[in-house]
Amino acid sequence: MKKLLFALFLTAAASGLFTISACKKGVNFFTIEDDKAFGAQLEAEIAANPAQFPILNPTQYASSYQYLENMKQQIIASGKLQYANEFAWKLYIINDDTTLNAFCTPGGYIYIYTGLIKYLDNASSLAGVLGHEMAHADRRHSTQQLTKQYGFSILMDVLLGKNQNMLTQIAAGLTMLAFSRAHETDADMHSVYYLCGTQYRADGAADFFQKIINSGAQQPPQFLSTHPNPDNRVQNIQSKKQELSCTGNPSTQIEITDYAAFKASLP
Repeated sequence: MKKLLFALFLTAAASGLFTISACKKGVNFFTIEDDKAFGAQLEAEIAANPAQFPILNPTQYASSYQYLENMKQQIIASGKLQYANEFAWKLYIINDDTTLNAFCTPGGYIYIYTGLIKYLDNASSLAGVLGHEMAHADRRHSTQQLTKQYGFSILMDVLLGKNQNMLTQIAAGLTMLAFSRAHETDADMHSVYYLCGTQYRADGAADFFQKIINSGAQQPPQFLSTHPNPDNRVQNIQSKKQELSCTGNPSTQIEITDYAAFKASLP
């Protein structure tokens, strides 16, 4: 039955009907198992390309990874992720101080650049970004956007191991994947939702956008260039925190001191 459904989907995609439907209605024809399998493929492809993705060794930087792991576990422990138990939620640190970015593949493989970690000033800021990226996977924005960009039939070929070159291309382009305004707003709101009730400030994600605004950057990071205005994002995130009556207020030790030690543990 599943093969028959795939055949029908591929036929629709070939005719152009599938992509139109997916884009207009936000339909995701990938199954959860597809998300998990696709994420695992992308994880392997990223690991095979250390020139573009110089991942820090988890054994050599055990304390750095443990810090992030503890932060991730608080988000998962909130009980608000739909696929908390289904997705991998594996963390990787990419050693690139020039890149202010993070991304999460389908299936929950999370990549955070040292440049972003060092740019941020406190733990809640990073927790906000982490929650945002996890929301993209948990809300399944990633496979929706990749379907829109590459088409369902091409992605299914990749998933079935029929197009290695395209898998390489998709992995290389993950840092530039431009989500829709609706998806970005949804991820912002869910970051607040995930952090509400944790030890972090629920509006931590707003810090990054506020810092971009304060810097007066003429060329904001690529992933901000086509998305909602940073000023609006700050206001929306803070309004969502008030709406949910979130009261998290981390101690100076957690917010500043421990975060500074985490940054110092990186190369």
